[in-house]
Amino acid sequence: MKRPAPAPDPLRRTAGVAALWLAGIAAASVAHAEETTDRAPASNPNRAVSTSARLDFTINIGKFLFFRVGTGAFPTASATVDTVTFNTTPSIPGVPTAPVNGNSTVAGWNKTGPTFTAPGTVLPVEVRSNAGPVSLRATATTLLTSGANSIPLSSVVISSSDANLPAPLVPDTGTGAAVAVAGTAFSNLVTVRSANWTFAYVNAASPAAGNYTGQITFTASAP
Repeated sequence: MKRPAPAPDPLRRTAGVAALWLAGIAAASVAHAEETTDRAPASNPNRAVSTSARLDFTINIGKFLFFRVGTGAFPTASATVDTVTFNTTPSIPGVPTAPVNGNSTVAGWNKTGPTFTAPGTVLPVEVRSNAGPVSLRATATTLLTSGANSIPLSSVVISSSDANLPAPLVPDTGTGAAVAVAGTAFSNLVTVRSANWTFAYVNAASPAAGNYTGQITFTASAP
């Protein structure tokens, strides 16, 4: 006749769980801060005790660069591509004279081609970065063309309201020279700048009539 299996020893089962729990505590303590102990000796049990534990900290701050020309405001990025439109007015040389619409009007004219001017267009510009010195460049993305004729993109001249946030020169093709944006804090490693850029049409030549369209891409970069 078989004897029934002995019931589990509650003390043994409890001891096993406690051993696992203590092992878990020991494994977790590896990642904890430094631990030190100070005990008063039996000969002087009333002695004050003191101990300390050190903890190292690491803070990672990522680089960022925010740049806008036209629509938008920090920190929201805008997908809007603004359009600068120049509605030009002709001026007849030698004495600069604006022609008047109508028949049989009189104007002094030395028979050379007229010049065309237009009011400037102002757009807000903003640069924010913690990535070190910031530089700006202009790239001739699409040439100014009416389909049949073209105008040099360098005819678009930009001036800035703040010399600390200058506007780059616009090239006829490719990418132009870089201009530096002055930093504002932490030895120029942090930059917070805003200004107004005025876009003007300056062209000494007399282009053929037409609606000319093109595009300039401005790029901000940091190390």
